[in-house]
Amino acid sequence: MAKSKTKKNGFYDIEKRITDIFFSIILIITFLPIIIVVAIAIKLDSVGTIFADTPERVGMKGKTFKMYKFRSMVKDAHILLRNDPKYKELYDTYKKGSYKLKNDPRITRIGRVIRKYSLDELPQFINVLMGEMSIVGPRAYYPDELTEQQKKYPYTKEAVKVVLSVKPGITGYWQVTGRSQINFDKRIQMDADYAKKRSILYDFWIILKTPYAMISGRGAL
Repeated sequence: MAKSKTKKNGFYDIEKRITDIFFSIILIITFLPIIIVVAIAIKLDSVGTIFADTPERVGMKGKTFKMYKFRSMVKDAHILLRNDPKYKELYDTYKKGSYKLKNDPRITRIGRVIRKYSLDELPQFINVLMGEMSIVGPRAYYPDELTEQQKKYPYTKEAVKVVLSVKPGITGYWQVTGRSQINFDKRIQMDADYAKKRSILYDFWIILKTPYAMISGRGAL
């Protein structure tokens, strides 16, 4: 059922893939100085690799993949959140808050800056070139996030099927509307709505709104 709701002709898929590759190459070249500065700043600011050591995400057709992001938290942040007793209360808040946290103590000094302006997302263009993501698409969710949130919001199961029928994106509809802090049920429905009516013009509209969302830091966590 989900596939029929999001089915597009072959021309759209080809055009979207060409657009993804073209913009990824252009943007990597354009942001290269910033990428270098951010990478150096992360290494100087805290212990750990420049890339986030996060769990795999769920992509198209439920296939998991490694998403590349600049590390904005302390080393082993996700492991600490789930296993360190001192983070138990924080983990409970994390799950109740649709897998989003305000004032997260694991975020580094540089991390707060790059998260506010979405600079931590820049390495995801690697995922786009690899064909795992698109520039525009739904959020790439964690496997446990989808499992737990569908238990909490059982009426979202159909929306999840629709979302997983397309590639996740670096940016998307709910991101550019400053709706990052909404609960999972509303966010997954917005992602599903995008998946159903996506088009090249719609994608371009979202791309054009993305720079302002990055600069303003609206809804960023």
